[in-house]
Amino acid sequence: MLHEVTIAGLTIDQTSNTPILILKSITDEHTIPIWIGLLEATSIASVMQNINFDRPMTHDLFKNLLKQENMEVAKIEVCDLKDNTFYAKIYFLSPEKKFSMDARPSDAIAMALRFKAPIYVDDKVIDTFKNADNNFELSDKSTEGKKWADYLEKLSPEDFGKYKV
Repeated sequence: MLHEVTIAGLTIDQTSNTPILILKSITDEHTIPIWIGLLEATSIASVMQNINFDRPMTHDLFKNLLKQENMEVAKIEVCDLKDNTFYAKIYFLSPEKKFSMDARPSDAIAMALRFKAPIYVDDKVIDTFKNADNNFELSDKSTEGKKWADYLEKLSPEDFGKYKV
């Protein structure tokens, strides 16, 4: 089953200074954080904040090409999670055909935002993420590391609201 999600926020991992995209299910309390690249985070944030650049960014360029070819992004799915790597598919639609393409979730989401297409997360991603959450190993066993682990364990979806873009 697919769960439609929204972008609950975009924040920075304090340890690695890596952007984290927070997806939240529309119908229930499932929240999925996905670590993404800085350029993809910038691309996503620019759409969310209605920022236009003088020259098109890569995702804007791809959107322009698709529009020129009379194609749309119908939806995207975050469809798998293997070895801590998320996988996604972009579903394209034109009057002549439909097809899907493998993509990184950050690129797929950047395109979905540009086309105002729905974003979905597959059940197996949620299940895998939930099971992975319960089986983490604390690598930093110091007092500070244990404090961070305890803090992260107690986070709720509402906690991410204050980090919205």
